[in-house]
Amino acid sequence: MKIVESLTFDDVLLMPQYSDIKSRTEVNTKTQLTSTIYLNTPIVASNMDTVCESDMAIKMAQLGGIGFIHRYLTIEEQTQEVLKVKTHHDVTIRNPYCVREGTTTKDAVGLMIENNVSSVLVVDENETFRGILPLKNVTFQEVETSMVQDYMISYENAVYATDNNSPEEIIDIMRDNKVGKVPILDENYKISGLVTRKDMFSEKSYPLATRDSLGRLMVGAAVGVNGDYMERVDSLIEVGVDVLVVDIAHGHSKNCIDAVKNIKSQYEIPVIAGNVATGVGAKELVEAGADGIKVGVGPGSICTTRIVTGHGVPQLSAIIDVCETVSVPIIADGGIRKSGDIVKALAAGASTVMLGSLLAGTEESPGHFIHRNGSRYKMIRGMASFGAALGRKKRAGDEVSSATPEGVEGLVPYRGYAEEVVLQLMGGVRSGFSYSGAKTLIELWTNAQFTKITSSGLIESRHHDIDKY
Repeated sequence: MKIVESLTFDDVLLMPQYSDIKSRTEVNTKTQLTSTIYLNTPIVASNMDTVCESDMAIKMAQLGGIGFIHRYLTIEEQTQEVLKVKTHHDVTIRNPYCVREGTTTKDAVGLMIENNVSSVLVVDENETFRGILPLKNVTFQEVETSMVQDYMISYENAVYATDNNSPEEIIDIMRDNKVGKVPILDENYKISGLVTRKDMFSEKSYPLATRDSLGRLMVGAAVGVNGDYMERVDSLIEVGVDVLVVDIAHGHSKNCIDAVKNIKSQYEIPVIAGNVATGVGAKELVEAGADGIKVGVGPGSICTTRIVTGHGVPQLSAIIDVCETVSVPIIADGGIRKSGDIVKALAAGASTVMLGSLLAGTEESPGHFIHRNGSRYKMIRGMASFGAALGRKKRAGDEVSSATPEGVEGLVPYRGYAEEVVLQLMGGVRSGFSYSGAKTLIELWTNAQFTKITSSGLIESRHHDIDKY
């Protein structure tokens, strides 16, 4: 029997190359999640229940990455989390609050108060735009018997834009007319949306944000391979999810391959599949229709698969093997502890990296803080841990498996906001690109040269011979 040598991130270093990069700001980290989805930041939030729900997914998309909502929720809960992302800071609100002419002012005010909005749009029986009713117009007015048309700004005097106006033109319209929002009308004067100043400037605050063709933040979601997973897929697609990940610990299996085939036979949505640790496993998933592959069996900080089952491949070698076998984008999932590991994973051929523990301690991760010895922590757990299995039974009705858990639970230190963590990591990533003389990911793939190091080399790589403080 031939034993193959496999390496992970700490076993190698990238050899410095000639660079004409004067500043790391010259580095462009744009990458692909799938053939149709581009990210400006090659970081993905892991589909773990202690890492990614809507708050994390929103922030990751704003920063140019993407988050995957975990599947350990009921179908309704998971779709609501996706919907929160798709409607957050939507530049164009597609279904603004409207009332008909003839509606009492009292009812219109009640609608505004109930939904915490400062105005409603008024339409006629044909859904044609007739005016705007601001809440300030009815303050101290008789609302019991009056109608909305008594106090609304009529169509002739209202400020509006059309479907043909660009975002820059809409900003000019708001600025010139000193208004904070404008309805968008189609050629028949029907309402196709509403744009607010807050949302327009929010978009400008995150120029790298990952958005769909309608300007909404993009989000992914995880599904399983058994039970009601196709019903879950149906519901997620209905609320606008952008990409799915078929989430299974051992992706090179009939269950995963069949699930990918089933989804792709019914929908055109991009599907990422995994996890795998070999090129042959990735190849079979791609042949089944997978648009991306998640690589990593056992490298996660809370995963014990390798200890429990004796199976796995050190992460760097797994990435290289898969990238040499298939041409779809690869997500390196697990084993990332510092920015240098991200650079190594990308240099080995990955298009993105998936982070779990590095994001689990942030403000946006699900769960409450735990105080211990004067410090704040958050919990993280592997999705094959016993605690996660109990959570699945409670929330999604899954039975608790009698199999030995392949994950653990633990605490991670509070790390502040996810934006701070991601920006710090990306600063190191850009520096890493520059050391290889690479301004783009493709140049990094071309220029990168690895050198194997010894345990002494690893010691030398870290701070040493000082008292760190």
